[in-house]
Amino acid sequence: MDQLLHPKKRVVVGMSGGVDSSVTAWLLKQQGYEVIGLFMKNWEDDDDSEYCSTRQDWLDAVSVADVVGVDIEAVNFAAEYKDRVFADFLREYSAGRTPNPDVLCNAEIKFKAFLDHAMTLGADHIATGHYARVRAVDSIDGPRYELLKALDHTKDQSYFLHRLNQAQLSRTLFPLGEIPKTQVRRIAHALGLPNAAKKDSTGICFIGERPFREFLNRYLPTQPGPMLAQDGARLGTHHGLSFYTLGQRKGLGIGGVKGRQQADGTGPVWYVSGKDMQTNTLYVVEGHEHPALLSSFLHAGQTSWVSGIPPLQGAYAAKTRYRQADAACDFASDTLGAFDLSFAEPQWAVTPGQSAVLYDGDVCLGGGIIT
Repeated sequence: MDQLLHPKKRVVVGMSGGVDSSVTAWLLKQQGYEVIGLFMKNWEDDDDSEYCSTRQDWLDAVSVADVVGVDIEAVNFAAEYKDRVFADFLREYSAGRTPNPDVLCNAEIKFKAFLDHAMTLGADHIATGHYARVRAVDSIDGPRYELLKALDHTKDQSYFLHRLNQAQLSRTLFPLGEIPKTQVRRIAHALGLPNAAKKDSTGICFIGERPFREFLNRYLPTQPGPMLAQDGARLGTHHGLSFYTLGQRKGLGIGGVKGRQQADGTGPVWYVSGKDMQTNTLYVVEGHEHPALLSSFLHAGQTSWVSGIPPLQGAYAAKTRYRQADAACDFASDTLGAFDLSFAEPQWAVTPGQSAVLYDGDVCLGGGIIT
C-alpha cells in the first residue's frame, strides 16, 4: 500500500498484545492515520487456565497503546467464535477430517465480526499484524483488490487469509507485509514497547500448549479401534479417529512393535496414512516417504476466490499446508464450484479438511477445503 500520510483516515487496529499488531499500530500512526486499538476476546471456556489466558494479553495491549499513544477498547466475540468457528472445528474432527480453524477465524471473526464492529466506530479501514499485502488494480468496473504474499516469504500468512473477499480487502491494511520480521522486532525494541521480546503465539488459543488429545477429549467421545499396518497386521489400538491426522507420527505408541525392529534393534518410524470411519480403523505405514503418504492429485470444495470468480484453467502453484513450499500444479474447476489440482511432484500427507490455496506468483487467488 502507498506509504502516504492520511490525516483524516480512521483505522481500527486489531491489537492482540503481541509484537506484530503493536508495531502495526505504531506504523499506521506514523503514516498519519487516526488509530484506534481493538482487543478481541474470542474464547472463554477455560480462560483462566495456564494454557489460554487473555488477561496478560489484554494488559500487554493496554501497555502498548499507552506507549504508542492510541486509545484501545476490548470487544467480546466469544459467542460468535463458538458458533462460527469452534462448532465447525468439532464437526470436522468428528467426521475424521483435520480442519484449520485459523482460516475460518480470519474469514468469520477478524474480517467479519471485527470489521463490522470497526465500521460502527467510524473506521475507514481496519488493520492487523498479518504478514501479507493488498494491492489495488484499476479495472473497467473500478478498483479490484489482490491479496499478495508478504515480502518476507518466511513469515507470509496469505495462506490463512485466502477466504477474504473484495469488500473485506478494500477495507484492510497490512503494514507488516512490506517489511521483514527482524525489522519489526527492531522497531519494537527501539520504541521500548513492553512486549518487544514477547514470544510469538503459536497454535490456537483454545488449545494453547496443552496436549491436543486431552483438549479434544473434553468435547468428543473416545472410540478406540484397531491400528493396522498396510499388510493388515494389527499393531495396536487407537484412541479414536478424531485424535489423529494424516502424516502424524507422534503419539502412536507403536515404535517398538515386536518383529518390526531394524537391524540395529530400533523400531521403524510409523506415520498415519489413512482412516476408515465405517470400520473405525486407523492405518499406519513405515517411513516418511511411503507411497501411501504421497499424492499427485487432490479434489477440493467449499471454495472461496479473492476475485469472486474461479481462475482460468491452467498452471499455477499451490500449498496444501501452511509451512510447505509452493508446489507446481495444474488447476481445473468443475461445474459444481469445486476444483482439482494435479501436481508435477507428489505432495506429502495431503489432508482432508485442510486448505488447498492457489497462487499465481505472489498473488493469492483463493482456494478450498481438501476433500
